[in-house]
Formats: sequence, structure tokens, C-alpha cells
Amino acid sequence: MDSIEKILIIKPGAIGDLLHLTPAIRALKEKYPHARITMLVGSRLSTTIFANNPLVHESIVFEKKGAHKSLRGLVGLWKELRARRFDLVLNYQRSNLKGWFLASAALPCRVLVYHKSRQRLIHAVENLLEPLAPLGIDPGKADRALDFYPLPKDEDRAAELLNGAGLAGRRIVAFNPGTNHLCKCWPLDRFSQLADRIIEQIGAEIIILGSPAEKKLAVEIQAGMRHAVHDFTGCTLGELGALLKRVAVLVTGDTGPMHISAAVGTPVLALYGPISQLRSGPIGDGHRVVIHDELDCCPCNSFKCVNPRFRLCMESISVNEVFAVLSGMLDNRPASG
Repeated sequence: MDSIEKILIIKPGAIGDLLHLTPAIRALKEKYPHARITMLVGSRLSTTIFANNPLVHESIVFEKKGAHKSLRGLVGLWKELRARRFDLVLNYQRSNLKGWFLASAALPCRVLVYHKSRQRLIHAVENLLEPLAPLGIDPGKADRALDFYPLPKDEDRAAELLNGAGLAGRRIVAFNPGTNHLCKCWPLDRFSQLADRIIEQIGAEIIILGSPAEKKLAVEIQAGMRHAVHDFTGCTLGELGALLKRVAVLVTGDTGPMHISAAVGTPVLALYGPISQLRSGPIGDGHRVVIHDELDCCPCNSFKCVNPRFRLCMESISVNEVFAVLSGMLDNRPASG
């Protein structure tokens, strides 16, 4: 096994899933420091996660609904992988037949397979480390910290955005109001109320982050406020990471930017409801989670809300309790760089 020089990791997943893989990547690199790691991801956006990661040699996009949807395109990708002659494959997409077909391009090398824990409630990071055990890597002893490295151009753009908004040297609280499912979202009017209280009682500035499609959320939050906020929705993932490095705290639901914030070392105040924070909560020190798990239905670990009052778990999180937790988090946090 010491002769392993080329490793393929198959994971065409979401942003958070890929960030959760970074401890496994780091553990592999510590075990095989001279190995070149190739990531097979599901979108060009996902390649941003590894674009500046010094432990990843390259990222290849598996476009299941695009270039590789046809048999011809899929076989072309298979040949591309075959030419790299991998020594080890980690298949984190075991339920996908096309993923298995692509994994076969590396045969007869060793293939390790990920099994999602369904009977044990463990964090996704620990679960993703478990396939490495046959290599002599102890999942329980591996460092669980996440990695994300914005590019220099992202750092420059973040500084430009903050300077342009007059925020250099100011204490900043970031909001990320969007998630990938309505069930996980905190009501937008609560974000509006929270922002006004932060501005009036703490004197901090508010920036709102999110994808281009989430700009409407920033507009609605601003419409419900007495004071002005700064709308930075629409920035790239790299720029988002660089911005998060420069804020005091991120207030967010359970979503990819939450993990980016944890990866760059910025504390997260995470608002949880349907999904257990024990599986997907922020990794690292200084984070806080607000969840009303005293409710019989919380967490349900489902996106099919059956409560007569839709999204009661998220509606139960009050502005007062979030403000109280945030105030404590801000006590020892510096202004932006």
C-alpha cells in the first residue's frame, strides 16, 4: 500500500458534503504524502472547493445531466480516468450506477466504499472518515477540521467589496438566510428584526450573503428594516469564503456557507430545525447551535413536515434568543480586517 501514488475520490455531492470530505483528504495525504489526489465532483461550482487546496492535485467534473449524460460522453470520461491509472479509489457515491462504472476505470486497483450511517447518529465528517480504516487510518483520531482556501483574487475582491461599502475596520455580522429547502429556513422577518437590534444595540454592520438566486431574500429582509444592510448576495464561493474570513460571526441555517465559515475559522450561529445538528452541525470551536429539540417532532431528519403548524421547529426560534446568543459570541470578536 505504500506504493500508492494516485488516488481518485468520487463524490458528486453538494458543497457541504465536499467540505466534510476535507478531513479525509488530509488524512489520506498524511498517510501517503507523495500521492496525487483527484476529485471527481458533480459540477464546475464544486471545483471551487478544491481550486486552491494544496492537498488536491485536480478536480474533474462528472456532469450527469450534461456532457456525460449520454453513453458516449460517459465512456469518454471513463477513458479519461482510465488513462490516469489510479492506485486507489474511494467511492463515496455507492448508490450511483454511473459512479460505479467510472470507478471501474481504475481497476484492478483497490476500491474502498462509503456506507452512510443510518442506525448510528454520528457526524458526517466522522462517517466519511470511516472508509479509510482499512488503510490503517483511525477515524476516531483524525483531525476533523474543515479546509477551504480562497484564491488570492477572492481575497482581493472581498477587501474591495468591504472597502467600497465603508466596512473596513468595522465589526460585521453576516447573515446567510437561504438554505436548500424551505423547511430549514428561519423566517425572513426574524432576520429583519435581528438585524435592526444588532445595529441599534451592538453597533455592528450587517452583510447578507447568498447565491444570485437568493438576492430576493436580501431585498425582503431590507424591506422589513429601519436601518440599511449591505447586500453581497451573488458573490462566488471563493469570494464568499474570503468575506467570511473578515466577519465576526455568521448567522445561518443548515447550509453550505455555514461549513465554509467553519472552514475559514469564523464562528457560526447555526439555526437548526428538521435536521439533527449531531449529523451536520458546524465543525470546530466557538460555534453555537440554536434548536428547539424539546418539540416532539424536532429533529425529524426529514424535509416532509407533518406538523399541523408548518416548520414549527424553525418558527419556535425567537429573535430574543438568537440575539442573546449572538451578543455573547461577539464579546471577544474583533472588527473586520
